[in-house]
Amino acid sequence: MFAKVLSCAVVGLEGIQVEVETDILNGLPAFTVVGLPDKAVEESKERVRSALKNIGADIPAKRITVNLAPGDLPKEGPSFDLPIAVSILVASGQLPAVTNTALFLGELSLDGSLRHTKGVLPMVLLAKEKGIENVFVPEENSMEAQIVEGVSVFAAKSLKDVFLHIAGQKQMEKLPHINYEELEEDEEYEFDMKDVRGQEFVKRALEVAVAGGHNILFKGPPGAGKTLLAKTIPSILPPLTFEEALEVTKIYSISGLLGKKPLIKKRPFRSPHHTTSHIGLIGGSALPRPGEISLAHRGVLFLDEFPEFPRQVLEALRQPIEDGFVVVSRARERVTFPSRFMLVAAANPCPCGFFGEKNKTCSCIPSQILRYQKRLSGPILDRIDIHVEVPSVEISKITTDGKDAEDSKTVRKRIDKARLAQYKRLIGKKAVANADMGAKDIKEMVNITDAAKEILKQAVARLSLSARSYHKTIKVAQTIADLEGSKTVEREHVLEALQYRVKTTI
Repeated sequence: MFAKVLSCAVVGLEGIQVEVETDILNGLPAFTVVGLPDKAVEESKERVRSALKNIGADIPAKRITVNLAPGDLPKEGPSFDLPIAVSILVASGQLPAVTNTALFLGELSLDGSLRHTKGVLPMVLLAKEKGIENVFVPEENSMEAQIVEGVSVFAAKSLKDVFLHIAGQKQMEKLPHINYEELEEDEEYEFDMKDVRGQEFVKRALEVAVAGGHNILFKGPPGAGKTLLAKTIPSILPPLTFEEALEVTKIYSISGLLGKKPLIKKRPFRSPHHTTSHIGLIGGSALPRPGEISLAHRGVLFLDEFPEFPRQVLEALRQPIEDGFVVVSRARERVTFPSRFMLVAAANPCPCGFFGEKNKTCSCIPSQILRYQKRLSGPILDRIDIHVEVPSVEISKITTDGKDAEDSKTVRKRIDKARLAQYKRLIGKKAVANADMGAKDIKEMVNITDAAKEILKQAVARLSLSARSYHKTIKVAQTIADLEGSKTVEREHVLEALQYRVKTTI
């Protein structure tokens, strides 16, 4: 007897519909899975066999052939366990035929219970796109699936729950849709802007960077507060929109990092160690998986000890920073991962860290300093919008109580207001923040005064700005105008933006 059940595979970040076809024929007992299955799918035969036995179902002593169509699409992961088990039950006559209005997802334990499964969100989104009404998922993935509106979600603890539901003996309840606005957001942050003593100029530059989503590089001696400043960024980041939250959650879902959260509402903050490999940072492996730059999508990628990262790893950042996505090509497949992140980097001026310091003596020889500074190429530095010198903190600043310092909530209100102005201005565009704007967007959207244009012309001549640096200066100036609530980019906005635009070496 023949049966067909709908399931789903994930390629990159997108779900692809898979038809699980099962045919049971007379002959010697055998269980075969075809359709380019990987090792995890091959092993599903044993999980399904044990799960069927342990819920009291009959296992036909015949030739069982399971086909995962389309046959040219590689199938990976254990999420096909549940649809394979259901299709065998239907093909053997133990369950009535299942219509094409149901999608089944989930990994089985040997006792028949359903385990947490990666990538459920993009699969449920595919069901909505294809008009599939009902989706059966493991109970641990239920909240993740409930985010998707227009799909009936049924959460099962075990294969037996699904069996009784399809057989009409015990119906599972349809779970309600979860609204994005109803989800609670954790407002607790480990670091606050008021904890940073002094460094007012640096904090202003950081506020501008976060308000416009601009890349920023902190340069200064050890102990000046570069890392602390970076770690305060989550407390001033604007909230994710629903569309952005879906993008980020899909990445974390397929990576198995979602945990018990139904949806990620806070912008991600990723801080990989400088020994991270090329694949770990950019993404890849035999079966391509998102790297740190994709896990930081719509959030922050903090690279401490920036020059200590391998040269080839830093150079690999150039294209993702520019394009907002990375293409990973392998022999078997080619996938695209989003990587629209704000790069925050911190660097010392030399190996010992005290080159140029007044109160401490640098112990490095000139060749060491030059070699250290040459680790960062001109093209990488040119892609960073804001360059800030972080001087050592004065003793008088360290010993103050800091009562007069602005806290993160105050700074975040200004940033939220500036981001709202950007969202309104960029409606209908791919860009969602000033840093995302292309040359065409700048020409159409930025209202710059004649006096500001004149300053820019002089800066191009005197500072030898590249075309990229020229456009980045305008984008930073637009962000400064947004923070001040100005509808036009004035002369003073451009002058401040030029303070952050420097240098081809650290």
